[in-house]
Amino acid sequence: MTPLACQKSAFSLDPGIHYINCAYLSPLARAVEEAGIRGIRAKCAPSGITPADFFDPCDELRRRFGRLVNAPADHIAIIPAASYGVATCARNIDARRGANIVLTARQFPGNVHSWRRLARERGAALRVVDARPGPGCGERWSTRILEAIDADTAVVTMGAVHWTDGTVFDIDAIAARAREVGAYLIIDGTQSVGAMDFDVARIRPDALICSGYKWLMGPYSIGLAYFGPRLLDGVPLEETWIGREGSRDFAGLAGNYPDGYEPGATRFDVGERSNFILVPMMNAALELVLGWTPSRIAEYCGNLTAELVERAHEAGFGVEDGPWRASHLFGLHAPSGLDPRAVSEALAARNVHVSLRGTALRISPHVYNDQADMTALWDALRSVLPSRQPVDR
Repeated sequence: MTPLACQKSAFSLDPGIHYINCAYLSPLARAVEEAGIRGIRAKCAPSGITPADFFDPCDELRRRFGRLVNAPADHIAIIPAASYGVATCARNIDARRGANIVLTARQFPGNVHSWRRLARERGAALRVVDARPGPGCGERWSTRILEAIDADTAVVTMGAVHWTDGTVFDIDAIAARAREVGAYLIIDGTQSVGAMDFDVARIRPDALICSGYKWLMGPYSIGLAYFGPRLLDGVPLEETWIGREGSRDFAGLAGNYPDGYEPGATRFDVGERSNFILVPMMNAALELVLGWTPSRIAEYCGNLTAELVERAHEAGFGVEDGPWRASHLFGLHAPSGLDPRAVSEALAARNVHVSLRGTALRISPHVYNDQADMTALWDALRSVLPSRQPVDR
């Protein structure tokens, strides 16, 4: 595997701003920006938009995402947000009274509210699993999730990493346990897919749901979801015309209202999914990610941040152990006596942009970041440390 070089030149980032915050919003690469501009120009002169343009770019998008996660293209749906994909799953899962739904504590709200509603409506219980932050948290957390899954578990729903601090979960073991008891496994891949390997054929989730505007490097308001065999024949949130049999024949749409859906996961697509701006942008973004490959992105981010992580740890910042810490997204917990909000504000004042999520300074680099960004981040962190803290080795 040939290591990636820095890809900063593919973006239009201000060199005076150190943006280490892809988990918040990815910047658009120039190629993605240009695809969007072409889409805007096409809509300015819509006589050039043909019926095939409603379908072919979407078909290509399914193929590209399928290649990324090793899944069949006809199992991929185009969604507007992760919460849309989660709601689609919840609509099609029968959680009987007395069943339980297992999820991680402090999970992103988009993967919580639908399950709370399902639990209320069906008389099921929510099992919210937590673990104490600190070294080995990922191992402890994964063990507790495994212990929470039993014969009454209807759903296990979680991220491959925790969105606040990049804690890595043992998804393979959790997936095997879910299959053992017959529970549905719903994975929110928004903060992992694109920057670390995820193999649908190996993990076999019932759904993998991803927003497009973070690690897939796409625009806002478009995402992608894989639906497994147990959900593929389900009921969509919307009854769109384009998800029905015969929708490719525009002349036949008048007075023709078939009950059957297009094959595969197309039925779960959002209405007006054939967005002539967002779909080309998402296609261009996935082409970049596929060229870089998630494994090389992870390697690049891990190598870039290795010294920063070591220095921060020596200075008293709490950080997860390597095997349980994502390379592309990790949390630094401020030493005792330091207000995390004050640290975050101090970084922003130096044009170093990260996120504060819970008590963790969430650091999330990508291939547009370089050593200058890491130096700026460390200098900013060092500036807020009490004088008694060691700052150099």
